[in-house]
Amino acid sequence: MPYLDLVPILLDGSTDLLERLGNDLARTFPLTPQIRPAGFEADMALNADRAQYNSSQLLALLLDSADKPEDRILGVAGVDLFIPILTFVFGEAQVYGPTAVVSIHRLRSEVYGLPPDPERSYRRLLIESVHELGHTWGLLHCLRPDCAMHSSTYVEEIDLKTPTLCRSCRRAVPEPA
Repeated sequence: MPYLDLVPILLDGSTDLLERLGNDLARTFPLTPQIRPAGFEADMALNADRAQYNSSQLLALLLDSADKPEDRILGVAGVDLFIPILTFVFGEAQVYGPTAVVSIHRLRSEVYGLPPDPERSYRRLLIESVHELGHTWGLLHCLRPDCAMHSSTYVEEIDLKTPTLCRSCRRAVPEPA
């Protein structure tokens, strides 16, 4: 079975979060999760003026570490991400490509002045990870507001989604073993 490499990018804490995320993602995607170090300096993607990291540059760095085309690489960042045309992004992926990146930064309640809610933050991370990995299988944004592939501009929109794919989106992804 192909692998899902979970790569921490400037992510504080232990590997418990990545282990949990990998196990949950393996229920949706036909991938065996494994955690591996980044192998690159993420600061290459830092835009000091914005105090954010360019997610497209992180994708390129992750792509350089890809081994087999059937494997997927998910970078999980602890920093704020952007692309030049947007103020911020929750994540980015290569459509039909092997790499995706998500950030937990704006998924945390405390960023919005609310008390920490680790379970809500984790649920958001799982939903966004499913979303970005869905893009690697060629899925585009879904019209169903509860599908993980529905587009989210604000964190409140993520809260309306489930960490699963709707029946239509599900057909585009091979079943997990």
